[in-house]
Amino acid sequence: MNTSFELHPDLARDGVEVGHLRLSRLLLMKEARWPWLVLVPERAEMRDLHDLEPLDQYRVCDEITACSEVLKRLYAAQKINVAALGNMTPQLHIHVIARFSKDPAWPKPIWGALPMQPYPSAALEARVHELRQALNL
Repeated sequence: MNTSFELHPDLARDGVEVGHLRLSRLLLMKEARWPWLVLVPERAEMRDLHDLEPLDQYRVCDEITACSEVLKRLYAAQKINVAALGNMTPQLHIHVIARFSKDPAWPKPIWGALPMQPYPSAALEARVHELRQALNL
């Protein structure tokens, strides 16, 4: 883990920590409509995927694949969306989102589609526990 790494306040506000992968801190977004993970490579001063060293690029791709497979298996997602936008939050972070043809934003992107719907406290704790178990964290 990089000791100079600090999680951007936007990510800390909008997500809850699920655990630590080999390279990334894994967050669950506090949006209850979608199983929505965010991977934040624990490297200081990173904004884009190509800013990572080649080995870290490989590691984060491996983590994206593992998270995608878990979301698909746990929630029977029809599509997994993966995105690294960073226009609003400059710290490198990768969204991995389970999508369904009957979700309220389908087939459009979820950003800004609807006001945020927070998890009830018990449901958030259960989802985090379920993800930790599935990812062996």
